[in-house]
Amino acid sequence: MSTSTSTSATAKTQGNTPGRSYLGWRIVDIVVASVLGVAAGLIFLAWNVGYLGPKALLEPLLPGIQGLLDGPWLFAGVLGGLIIRKAGAAIYVELLAAVVSALIGNQWGGFLTLEAGLVQGLGAELVFLLFFYRRWSLPVAILAGAGAALAGGINNLVLWYAGSGPAFTTIYLISTVISGAVIAGALSWVLARGIAATGALDRFGSGREARVRV
Repeated sequence: MSTSTSTSATAKTQGNTPGRSYLGWRIVDIVVASVLGVAAGLIFLAWNVGYLGPKALLEPLLPGIQGLLDGPWLFAGVLGGLIIRKAGAAIYVELLAAVVSALIGNQWGGFLTLEAGLVQGLGAELVFLLFFYRRWSLPVAILAGAGAALAGGINNLVLWYAGSGPAFTTIYLISTVISGAVIAGALSWVLARGIAATGALDRFGSGREARVRV
């Protein structure tokens, strides 16, 4: 009896229920992930313009440190993964956000925006996969944000900073990983918990976990 109770409690804590697969998406998963993706895409659009001022200030100070500004473009996949808790959620939400940004228009072009979204989402997705979609703690969220940043940073170095020297490359990668870990990782984890606490996610493991904590 105690074993059964313990198993049930563990399933709730990890946002799972017996027999439920992390590969099977429900309609509600698709709807909420889509809403998250569109909302994140609008934030991307605002940051496409908003980052220009801070970038102009940081670049002359230390070339490469502008990677600290990358976090707001990386959070969608991490947040989607933390809330939906299904395989592919991080890629789907990050890519959809990139689609919104590309369709409305930005300074990087449509295809490269979509490619960046796919790469960044994959970086976060691989971290969640590493934990078999069963761990959704703050350290895992931070690692997912760092993973998205590392993948996106390497992609940016290849596409936008080709030929950069070792100093720039090192500073940029360290900066973007820090930004990804803090903004895309830690802040997304806090945001996911905050949304769950409102009761809006009661049909998700993330929402049920919030109720267990209460």
